[in-house]
Amino acid sequence: MGKIKLKNIKVFSYHGCLVEEGKIGSDYRVDLSVKGDLAHSAKTDALSDTIDYVHLNRIVKEEMAVRAKLLETVAERILNRVLKELIPVQKVKVAVSKINPPIGGDVGMVTVSRSKSR
Repeated sequence: MGKIKLKNIKVFSYHGCLVEEGKIGSDYRVDLSVKGDLAHSAKTDALSDTIDYVHLNRIVKEEMAVRAKLLETVAERILNRVLKELIPVQKVKVAVSKINPPIGGDVGMVTVSRSKSR
């Protein structure tokens, strides 16, 4: 078993319940971690035998581009796509953070974390 992490994926998107959030957008940070068997790819040195982190990054960027009211919804879509498209992944964790959320205070970010296993 092994783990691949993508940390601090920076995305500009339009998530949120407020109408203004859908118009002006905001900065987001996504952290993704997957677990799977990496022993075979360690021996073969072949990209086709591993969990491709370029593919993981593409899933995050594509799902972050689809507007949602809740970060929970975006996180769920990312989890589902990773498990559907990358068969070697046994467990996936994602944290979606909105930078400087409009909540009437000095808050650096708000984060929703979710995980799923096969």
